[in-house]
Amino acid sequence: MFARARIPFTKRWVVKIGSALITRDGAGLDPDILQLWIEQIATRRRNGHQLVLVTSGAVAQGMVRMGWQRRPKMLHELQAAAAIGQMGLVRAYEDGFQRLGLHTAQVLLTRDDLADRRRYLNARSTLRTLLKLGVIPIINENDTVATDELRFGDNDTLAALVANLIEAELLILLTDQDGLFDADPRFNSDATLISTIPVNDAQLDVVAGGSGSALGSGGMTTKIRAARLAARSGCATVIAPGRGEQILTRIHHGELVGTLLTPVQEPQVAKKQWLAGHLQVRGRVMIDAGAVRALREQGKSLLAVGVKMVQGEFNRGEVVACVDLAGNEIARGLINYDANETRRIQGQSSTEFVELLGFIADPELIHRDNLVLL
Repeated sequence: MFARARIPFTKRWVVKIGSALITRDGAGLDPDILQLWIEQIATRRRNGHQLVLVTSGAVAQGMVRMGWQRRPKMLHELQAAAAIGQMGLVRAYEDGFQRLGLHTAQVLLTRDDLADRRRYLNARSTLRTLLKLGVIPIINENDTVATDELRFGDNDTLAALVANLIEAELLILLTDQDGLFDADPRFNSDATLISTIPVNDAQLDVVAGGSGSALGSGGMTTKIRAARLAARSGCATVIAPGRGEQILTRIHHGELVGTLLTPVQEPQVAKKQWLAGHLQVRGRVMIDAGAVRALREQGKSLLAVGVKMVQGEFNRGEVVACVDLAGNEIARGLINYDANETRRIQGQSSTEFVELLGFIADPELIHRDNLVLL
């Protein structure tokens, strides 16, 4: 079971900052507060964390630039506000991190990007590369082209899906509340902060409250939903008070701040079960005895050099069965190349991929992290 004592040993975080924490009560971005967040994140990065930032604030900034006093209700107006405000939001982050010698990258996503397997893998590869380069990805929903994200979506959900995407160990949802209480503290003075609770605890369905600030679109209900989404890949979630001093450092040290929502399963167990039981097999690759040994006995990835035959038609990111020469299924996993590409590189070393395909997406045909033995 995940406990706070484990947090200091986690390295890959997704941090979500809400609108209320970086704006001046609706008067646009607060440069001083924003810089404090940038400094905290920079400190975590220098201490070895791989950190992805999911930030709200685009709509709020766009409202200020347009002189609007109330958050729009029409979808096209929200999209326009987000497009206008995104410019100032990203520039503010970029300037702040640059002053500290760190590079950032803007990544705009929609749910479609994470639902389509090919785009999912592309996004994952890009984000992992950015993290390896020491760059801080700054993520927001691509509100300008979305159809229902602004209407039904929120950045808590986006942050959870990003946590699944990059296999983060910890999701931190920063809010203007102290955490999750056993009753609504706005109306009940006896409400008690919940320090730690499993994501599948039925109490969460009872205590979830409504939306918080007028600028944001989420409340504790969305944060609980996000924590449960993140837990599907074994990621723990901390709902933390964003106005607390040096809150990211305190979380890192395992202090009893906010609410820790713990996953039921360990990361690899959760992912393996998902691969084994919830996805339809789209094709098969027949592998030689050496590849079977590498998978079963050495825990290695599947390389194209061990593939003898490709059966069926499948796209990149779909589930493919790995069978031995007798036709027995050995494993299944998410394949990094489509069927035609796999046929062209079967039996070949990854050093030949560029010549054969004109590109190399990944050196492995199926990475061991995306493969489950049967």
